[in-house]
Parts: sequence; C-alpha cells; structure tokens
Amino acid sequence: MKLYSRGQVIFFSVLSVLIVVMFAVGIGVLRIPLKGGTEAEAVKNPEADPLEALQLRQSPYTNPLLTKTAELQAYTEDERENIGVYEQLNEAVVNITTETVAINWFLEPVPQEGGSGSGSIIDTRGYVLTNNHVIENAYKVFINLADGTQLEGSLIGTDPENDLAVLKFDPPRGAELKTVPFGNSENLKVGQKVMAIGNPFALERTLTVGIVSGLGRPIQTSRQNIIRDMIQTDASINPGNSGGPLLDSMGRMIGINTMIYSPSGGSVGIGFAVPVNTAKRVVAELIAYGKVRRGWIDASVVQIFPALVRYAKLPVDSGLLVSRTNRNGFAEQAGIRQGSEPVRYGSSVIYLGGDIISSVDGMKTETLADLYSALEDNKPGERVAVELIRGGRTIRLELTLADREESRQ
Repeated sequence: MKLYSRGQVIFFSVLSVLIVVMFAVGIGVLRIPLKGGTEAEAVKNPEADPLEALQLRQSPYTNPLLTKTAELQAYTEDERENIGVYEQLNEAVVNITTETVAINWFLEPVPQEGGSGSGSIIDTRGYVLTNNHVIENAYKVFINLADGTQLEGSLIGTDPENDLAVLKFDPPRGAELKTVPFGNSENLKVGQKVMAIGNPFALERTLTVGIVSGLGRPIQTSRQNIIRDMIQTDASINPGNSGGPLLDSMGRMIGINTMIYSPSGGSVGIGFAVPVNTAKRVVAELIAYGKVRRGWIDASVVQIFPALVRYAKLPVDSGLLVSRTNRNGFAEQAGIRQGSEPVRYGSSVIYLGGDIISSVDGMKTETLADLYSALEDNKPGERVAVELIRGGRTIRLELTLADREESRQ
C-alpha cells in the first residue's frame, strides 16, 4: 500500500476541486462574473440603458418559438411563429379611446367622442406606451383591456417630436397584466419578418404580418419636427393601429406603429413605425420627469429664405441666420456672433450681419426642422460641434447646450 505525504494529499485535493469547478463552468452550471464584461457593465452602469434606472416591472417572457404543443404541429413553422407571438402578447395590447370637449352654440363645453388607437402595456403597474396623436387634445382617456374592462387612464407625459406618449391606469385588484417586452431596433435588416398587433377600425387585437421594407426613413410630421430613422413596413397598418407594437418573430417590440402613407388614408402597404430604441429613451424621460429634456442653442435664429438672401446679399441660400444670442449665454460664450443691423420683416424684426449656422452635431441644418432633428437626442449641458459661415468662410467651434424650455422663456 502506497502512502502519500500530507503535502501530496493537499495538492491532489485542491487539484480535484479545481477540475470540478472548471467542469461546472464549462457546462454552464456556474457563471463567473467578469469585471470588464458587457453583462457586468449593464448591471453596474444603469445609464447604459435609460430604462434600467426605472426598474420597469414586466410579466415573465417566454420565447414563443419554444411553445410547441401537439396541437400546433399541424401548422407550418411560420404559422407557429405567428400563433405563438399572438397568443402570448395580444392581451398586452390595449384599445385606447378618448373624449374631447367642444363648445356649443351657448358657449358651453360639451364632451364628445374623440379618436381611438392602440397601445402596449410596458409595465405591470399599468404604464402604456402609445402615440401622442392618439391622445392629443383629449379631455379623458380610456384604456380598454382584452377582457373588456374599460378603465380611465391618466397622462404621464408626451413627446410630440417623436409622436410618443405614456399613459397609466390602475390595474383591477388581482389582475395579472401581460406586458410587451422591449427589443432592439439597432440591427434590423430589410426583409426581416415583422408583426403588428392593434385595433384597426375598432376591431380589437388584430394581427397583421409583413417585413421590414426600409430603414432610416426621415419623416416630417410638422413644420418643425422630423422623426428620424423611421422603420418602413408593409405589414398592414390602418386607422386604429397607431400606437400599437411592431414586433419581431421572437415577440419583442422593435417599433411603435405611427402612420400610413396613402392617398385614401387606408393601408396600401406603406406604414411607418418609430424605432423602439428611440421609444426606450423617451419613455425613461417621460416616466421620470413627465417630459423630455432637450438641449438647445440659446440664440434666436431665422431660416434663410430667398427674399432675405437677395436683400442681405448672403453668401448661401440655405441655413439658419443668427439674429440674436442670449446675453452671457452659452452661444455667446462659444463665440457665435449675433446680427447688428435691424430690419423689419412683417411683424418681426431680424438682425442682419450674424453668423449662419450650416451644421450642428454633424447634421446639416438647412431648415429649422433640421435643427430640431439634430438636437432631438441631446441633453442640456452636452457639448456639440457647430459649423458657421462668417464672411464667406467656414468656422467650426464647440458649444454647450442650454435647456430648450429655459432658453425660450
């Protein structure tokens, strides 16, 4: 019989433990946290995802592709995807109806039926994501759940620039709400399968299927607002679908169905959705502050037009003329020059001779809508690069952004 020394026994014991640990890590039983890993950063740095700090409560999420019962075997794989996504998420899509106020002949306020649309429950506490135009000018908002329950909702906040809004309702006692999980719109591909769930023409929880038809579409929604990076899809979207989720084949929200381009107003195969990455950033701000805080150049600018070009003999025919800068503001401190020669145009006064802003944060600014779009995702206090035209020369500088609301007061 061979005897081992005490040191040999300790050595072989430690070696055996290490082998067992390495085997457990290899098969995934144990996970070693990595200080520099992506997962560790996401936990330690909630700013990596604005929604992390909110601690949204979502219902358990099951990959619908894993739901394969004997009953579904009679369908094709594509049909099983559609059925799985719909059965798991249709109850998380709500029908939104509104009431507005009109004035009758006796100048009395009279409630009347407003519009309708769709929304996604994103939190089991009753938070709902929808479009701003669905609830715009509403006096009352009602949330209609899948079981027919109608509840009055309250407005948490709106972001007209991205046509998004967050509502909240108090869930019925004992109710277990289902939620739509957020996905990622950064790596979408043209041709990728998508699904839309909504309430077109008040037909509740209707599913339509299509593909991503285009990406990065800039859509101008008003004189001042352009929504960037819109998702174009051929999934049928009709009046009433607005505010509902655009989903990938795994049942994750990748967009918020927003508008249709068609001569008749009905679906002709071209719909547009706000990307979910924009929505995640906006939702975090709306829930936390009730509004979206945005940075701004604290100066009064005028969009250049042909009559102004001819009168002032400007060196360019597009851009934003700096009429005035706020005294001791960030724009003035950065070296932006205001105009000095006042001229009247209609009911306003324009000061000529100032710099012409041609680019902000890497985006050309030919119109006021371009400026709004360039600063849509910038916060007060951030620094951005600005290109100016001064005396026919291009000047580049950096400036700190002011708060948009404060700079306009």
